[in-house]
Amino acid sequence: MKILLAAAAAASLCTAGFGTAAAQHHRAGSRGAAAAIRALEERWNQDWAHRDVARLAAHYTNDAVLMAPGSRMVGMAQIRAGIAEMVADPALALHFHAERVEVSAAGDLAYTQGTYTMRMTDPRSHRPFDDHGSYVTTYRRQADGSWKAVDDIASSAVTPG
Repeated sequence: MKILLAAAAAASLCTAGFGTAAAQHHRAGSRGAAAAIRALEERWNQDWAHRDVARLAAHYTNDAVLMAPGSRMVGMAQIRAGIAEMVADPALALHFHAERVEVSAAGDLAYTQGTYTMRMTDPRSHRPFDDHGSYVTTYRRQADGSWKAVDDIASSAVTPG
């Protein structure tokens, strides 16, 4: 009987050990993916500062959706056109920062939540104005291991007027 109990205890410890190792491996993988996404968003901020349309558009999948106050762009052609219009504005300055990065258990999807600040020219008054708000970006891991935005949604906290 003692042999059976000892064997059961050993099996239980081994199973618990494997479960713990698997959980630790998943957490480490999630931390690595989250760090990669944070680094990607920093590069994305730099691309906005350089106003490089090709690099900015490359952050999106071909079927991505970009929603900003007053606009919805679906697919690469619309996103590229929207970005080109934005970077043509001499007043444009955009910076965003993720306060939260979450990675799916499968490691193929992730999202960021954060805040942004932006300066741009008001199309009606033709004067620069400052905007700020929140955003959520959903990412999909690509076949090469990189991450690209699938949905990018910004919500302004500035009251129109």
